[in-house]
Amino acid sequence: MATNPKSECVFCRIIQGAAPGYIVGENQRAVAILDIQPYARGHCLVLPRRHVPWWHDLDEAETADLFALARATAQKIMKAFQPEFVSLYARGRRIPHTHIFLVPTNKGEPFDRHFNALEGFQEGARALAGLQAPEALTEALNMLTEG
Repeated sequence: MATNPKSECVFCRIIQGAAPGYIVGENQRAVAILDIQPYARGHCLVLPRRHVPWWHDLDEAETADLFALARATAQKIMKAFQPEFVSLYARGRRIPHTHIFLVPTNKGEPFDRHFNALEGFQEGARALAGLQAPEALTEALNMLTEG
C-alpha cells in the first residue's frame, strides 16, 4: 500500500494544526516557525503551505509569499535577537518539504564558520578551477540565458 507523503510530512502536519509548532508568522501561502533543533536562538524555518520538496518547483505566487515572509521573519529576528546578520538557505532534502532556514548569525560563531569553510572550498578547490575559468562562466551564462 502506497503512503501519502503529505500525511507523513511533519511540516504539513504543523501547517494543518495536526502537530505542534511554534508559529512566528504566516501569510496566504507560507508559514514561519521556530526550528525545534536550532543552530542559534531564534532560528526559524519558512515553509510553503503546499507540500513541495524543492523551492524551484513552487509557482510564482508561492515563491513571492515564501520570500516575503522570509524577509519579514528575518526583520523580526534582527529586532528581537540583534545578530550581526541572518543567514538564509533553502533545503528540502532531509525533510522533503521546501524550507528556508533563517539563522541569526554573528561572525565567528559555529554557523558562520561552517559557511566560511564552504566559501574557502569554493575559492580554493582545484576541482572547481575549471568552473571558474572565463570560458566556462561564459558557457554557463549562455546555457542559462538561451531559450
